[in-house]
Amino acid sequence: MQQHHVAATEQTKPAATAVQGRPARGRKAAAFALLASVQFVLILAMSVLNVVLPDIQQEFGLDRVELALLGASYGMSFSGLLLLGGRLSDLYGVRRIFLTGTAVFGASSAWAGLATGLWTLLAARFIQGAGAALAVPAAMALVSVIHQEPARYARAMAFWGGLAASGGTAGMLLSGVVASWNSWRWAFALPVAVAILALAASPRLIPEGPARRGGQLDVVGAFLVTAGIALLSYGLVEAPERGWASPVALTALVGGAALLLGFLFAETRVTQPLLPLSFLASPRKAVALSAVFLGAAGITTIFFMLALYFQQVQGYSALKTSAAFVPFGLTLVASGLCVGRLVQRLGPRAVLVTGLSLCGLGLAALSTVHTNSPYIGAVLIALVLFPAGAALVFAGSTVAATADVPQKQAGLAGAVVNTALEAGPAVGLAVLVTLAAGHTAALERTGTSQASAQSAGYGFAFAIAAVTFVVAAVCAIFLLRPRSPQGRA
Repeated sequence: MQQHHVAATEQTKPAATAVQGRPARGRKAAAFALLASVQFVLILAMSVLNVVLPDIQQEFGLDRVELALLGASYGMSFSGLLLLGGRLSDLYGVRRIFLTGTAVFGASSAWAGLATGLWTLLAARFIQGAGAALAVPAAMALVSVIHQEPARYARAMAFWGGLAASGGTAGMLLSGVVASWNSWRWAFALPVAVAILALAASPRLIPEGPARRGGQLDVVGAFLVTAGIALLSYGLVEAPERGWASPVALTALVGGAALLLGFLFAETRVTQPLLPLSFLASPRKAVALSAVFLGAAGITTIFFMLALYFQQVQGYSALKTSAAFVPFGLTLVASGLCVGRLVQRLGPRAVLVTGLSLCGLGLAALSTVHTNSPYIGAVLIALVLFPAGAALVFAGSTVAATADVPQKQAGLAGAVVNTALEAGPAVGLAVLVTLAAGHTAALERTGTSQASAQSAGYGFAFAIAAVTFVVAAVCAIFLLRPRSPQGRA
């Protein structure tokens, strides 16, 4: 069996990095565990307020628009600044940017927990997302410094890909526990603790990485992509509630799209672009990034719609709703323990296609939900099938997206993968929520009860998502080709 069919990233190893570029063998596991813990918590922070938002709304007296803005604030700054964070890592040193981002994230997490009103909490969440945008690409780049052997790097990247799904799930579960146990402010205790631990242990465990290269920072490109993603994200948050043609949503969507088009044009005009468009030219990367996008969109949609279904249709409490997702989390953890070996043995294409297919089956099961659907049935089957598939999707796509990336672009690779990860929930959820709402409204006009119409609306959205995953699996079969006769894709 081929054990080295996944190519390692092309390494740049000047003599000076022999000591400081890679940790001693005994520290590798500890260094990777530290980086993985930080990555896990940075993603967890995205969903850690989902279940406690009603508590915050009541304490601060928020209206619907303010609540939506608060819910999206972390993701807006996180996704908008990821490319800038990746570029800074490549220019000024991965460990330096990792520590800076982690410090910003930890300090703003503490500030969020002490917030006295909406605007202080909003500011803290925006800054928290900005810190994560610096730390995430740098942490991913540091993995290639720690594990420079092809087989070990492939397994590390496969495990790393599953952290996104696990972190998002853990955030939902933690949010539900906090909502039932104590004040929502305790949701920020774990991010603060992990940030402090990382800052204390990094000087001993985390390698310096390649020497700083310096160079020009694409300021215009950074502004255009950050503002464009932020505006587009806001428009996608508002569109399902206000309507896609409403002035607020339409202005944000058109403005965001225009800024992103301007960003793509600007990147062709500078010598050192924030995102070299050639980086996205590979069909392998296109398939891998699309899979990351779909996987993230699917997880967010399941959490959002099933949480509403459990509470609005089935009458679950916040704690019972969180408990209902426990099988999802356990399956993710169990799958994450074996994805590295599966990718190494079967290759990312087989793992990715299998994962997309399992996700499609899970969503198809959810499309059958109705007002009296028992939990032990299609719902539980879906809460096992989908996370198992998602773990495979993230593992296979992360390996495919980062294979053959030169060390000088390691931060960029991490930023692009995580941008796809953050774009998926914003775009996918907005589209599917709109489809569900439209189907629900159509049924209600025919005299269908509200509960039955809501269930059918969620089922319709899940069915559309299931078809999308199946189509993606077919595309992956044909487009994610092996790179050589000896290796698998």
